[in-house]
Amino acid sequence: MIKKVQALFKKTDNQGQLALDLVEAGDDSDRYGKGERVTKALPPGISSKMLYNDIVKIAWPSFVELTLTQLASMVDLMMVGSLGPWAISAVGLTMQPKFLMMTAFMAMNVGATALIARAKGQDNPERANTVLNQSMFLTFVLSLAASIVGYAFSEPMIKFMGAADAQTLVGGTAYLKIQMIGFVPLALTSTVTAALRGIGDSKTAMEYNLIANLVNVVFNYLLIFGNFGFPRLEVAGASIATILGQFVAFILAIRRITRKGEYLHLSYKGGFKPQKKYMVSIFNIGIPAMVEQLVMRVGIIIYSKTVASLGTIAFATHQVCMNITALSFMNGQAFSVSATSLMGQSLGKKRPDMAQAYSRRTKRLGMYVSIFLGVVFFLFGEPIISLYTDDIQVITQGTQILKIIALIQPFQSSQFILAGALRGAGDTRATAIITFITILLLRPGLAIFSIRALGWGLMGAWIALAIDQLFRTLLIEMRFNSGKWKDIRV
Repeated sequence: MIKKVQALFKKTDNQGQLALDLVEAGDDSDRYGKGERVTKALPPGISSKMLYNDIVKIAWPSFVELTLTQLASMVDLMMVGSLGPWAISAVGLTMQPKFLMMTAFMAMNVGATALIARAKGQDNPERANTVLNQSMFLTFVLSLAASIVGYAFSEPMIKFMGAADAQTLVGGTAYLKIQMIGFVPLALTSTVTAALRGIGDSKTAMEYNLIANLVNVVFNYLLIFGNFGFPRLEVAGASIATILGQFVAFILAIRRITRKGEYLHLSYKGGFKPQKKYMVSIFNIGIPAMVEQLVMRVGIIIYSKTVASLGTIAFATHQVCMNITALSFMNGQAFSVSATSLMGQSLGKKRPDMAQAYSRRTKRLGMYVSIFLGVVFFLFGEPIISLYTDDIQVITQGTQILKIIALIQPFQSSQFILAGALRGAGDTRATAIITFITILLLRPGLAIFSIRALGWGLMGAWIALAIDQLFRTLLIEMRFNSGKWKDIRV
């Protein structure tokens, strides 16, 4: 079985041409299904197998990269977890402030991916590379400002997130300050990754991120526990290990886009002076995406603070389950990379029928993987939770929560993939509105009600999360099926 999968990966990786390259370019008329809500027919000479090959070719490196990155994060948390529940909580409390700091440049990356994908579909490398230059400049400015603010206000942010005791506050503050020191390389690497995904190159990002993860895990072992003569730095050591891995990824990513002869090539000759035309295009897509990310982070922070009010043990359980849930995100996010790239390239070639055909099949593949993950979480919850801690309270309640996580897997996958397709089309306003309704209003509102009014505790918070996921999936499906994304100009 493994050999067959490897053969499929090798086969799809060696095919430089997409099925999209075999169809004629469209125009601005209502041909190619543009005027229809749902287009199921494929162009002559194009088969479902060809589309699946294109999807897998882009998705499998992303799946490997994202999954192993999350596994490295899980190993990180497992190692930290051996220090006690306080250490898990300390690291967990830093996650949302860090993601909040990442909001601006992550949003601009959405614009970069969509615009570069369109340029690739138009066979316009000059436009793609100009977008790359402009995006790198934006990311540098935004991430530098965020890192300064994040470092200066690390302790107040950890206090705001609900640190329950002095040990958790000290550990969380140290972890976050170190993360802010390595913030700019992390941000620039993410922009390179976004650009590469826009042209359908997910393999390069996989390679440099795998090396970074290896560096991270090795230095975790050395610095958390003080092995082989290294200092025992505990939570701070885990943070240092993370930024060392990120810096390695940054060096490798920059080497990739400064090589001559590549489709994407970072040019220093023209400088990085902002160009209004491209900045406007990036902002048109990026600003709604930034609003979406801000809304999402605010909603999750309110939700996280509500959970943190239940105490250190409950929050440690929550953090372990969120860490495992993040592993399941990798399925949806990997196929979302395919959906975003293929959607953008198809619309760049003015073939919305191909965009829709790719998206529907990407959703189907993601569904198969999500069902498998759901079965694993449902049947093997206890041994999975036990990898993180030997605390019986965490294991017992975490096992129950994993059953909820198992049931929402198919819906979660569909939501990630179709949202990725909408972003590839530049339809970021719709996803921002949906995020506002679900993550900012529905999830924290239900969590507060279930915990404080109904007394359901941590389980109530996770029921709220499940309802949020189901409702968000419904809204995104409705938006995609409306076909309105076909008329968006970027």
